[in-house]
Amino acid sequence: MKKLLYPLIASALITIAPFLITFEKGQDIVRGLFGFSEFALLLLFAWVRDRFRGVVRIVLLAIMLILMLAVAYVDLANLLSAKNWNMGVYGVIPIFTCALAALMMTKVSSFTFPSISFIVFVSLVAHLAVLNWNASQPLVQFPVVDYLSRTAPKPVERKILPESFAQKYKILDSASVTRNYVDTLRNNVVILVESWGVPMDELRFIKELQIFDGVVQQLGVHSRMYSRTRTAEREDLIFEILRDSLTRQKDTIFLPKEFEKKGFKTTFFFGGDSAEQWRYKYIYNIFETAVFGGFNPNARPYAENVTRFDSSFAKKALSDSVMVSKIDSLLSDSSKRFVAWTTRDTKFPLQGLGGAYRGSADENDSAYTERLMGTLRLIVNLARKHPETRFVVQGDHEPILAPVEFQERFYKRWVPFIVLN
Repeated sequence: MKKLLYPLIASALITIAPFLITFEKGQDIVRGLFGFSEFALLLLFAWVRDRFRGVVRIVLLAIMLILMLAVAYVDLANLLSAKNWNMGVYGVIPIFTCALAALMMTKVSSFTFPSISFIVFVSLVAHLAVLNWNASQPLVQFPVVDYLSRTAPKPVERKILPESFAQKYKILDSASVTRNYVDTLRNNVVILVESWGVPMDELRFIKELQIFDGVVQQLGVHSRMYSRTRTAEREDLIFEILRDSLTRQKDTIFLPKEFEKKGFKTTFFFGGDSAEQWRYKYIYNIFETAVFGGFNPNARPYAENVTRFDSSFAKKALSDSVMVSKIDSLLSDSSKRFVAWTTRDTKFPLQGLGGAYRGSADENDSAYTERLMGTLRLIVNLARKHPETRFVVQGDHEPILAPVEFQERFYKRWVPFIVLN
């Protein structure tokens, strides 16, 4: 097996030489001891040399050398990219190392093709075993894989807010927003705006908030645990979570129930069917009454708690403007009210724009912005009409079920909150 040392040493030369020549004290670049692609190509180089004759051998050996040189240049480019260096005179290194490696293989007898396949497979397994044992020193280098990883489009970092943003806006825990800002001495309207996330373009965010000028008491952002409307509806209404000291079972007390104890009438509004997000299974356990655009017959025996305006709405969603008019009517009477409303106009996928994850990002952006601004104007007009009522407005999650390019214009799971009146 001494002949196996030659391709190993030759591939190590191609891999390590450029690293040593470009080495700087303190640089943090982890390198394998020999190149996987170069090792396999050198084994094939010897096999082609002994297997073929004449012009065919010359052509195939030339192809092997060109591929090996290309991989060596890719490896060198990866190294230089990590240090932000240009190729320059370093471009001669692959030519020298590949020529020397080919020269080392000229007198080495070849393996059979099945043996080459087995050796390459064992090398890969050995690399994975060594990596599992000592990740700081891999056995094998994969220049092509490293290059593809380095040059592939990087996903936008959307989970962390920049420090400049955090300095301008209040940041709270999601489950505490409603609980902190509702007012037990007057009417309250808690609004969950569908797909209202925090845009990465701060100017865009400022423009959205300007709609509320004159009625703002507090504004900020918070992070959701999940990008799900149903989860947001529930966590926004949490008043307290109790845990039995013996059974360790949890029991959640919701704000509407606390307001009921104080004589408030509680109502939930949603312009879609009660079957969406299985709302009929939990909304009636939290609110006295619920108003939906459509009613699922499976919701019985809760039917006595449901208000449905017209049977024609059974399969037709109610727009945000219609729901605002209904809420306006409730707030105009003399009863004490606690109202929660989940909007619907900005629900993805937006109708007529290609379905979930499809269509143009810009077209989705334009339609979404128009609908969002329309919903926010409806909210602020309602708040100005009822200055005696406290409004707590939040997003449920950033836009999802939309083209990825459009989703990447928003911070992941960060949503705004704004308190009015």
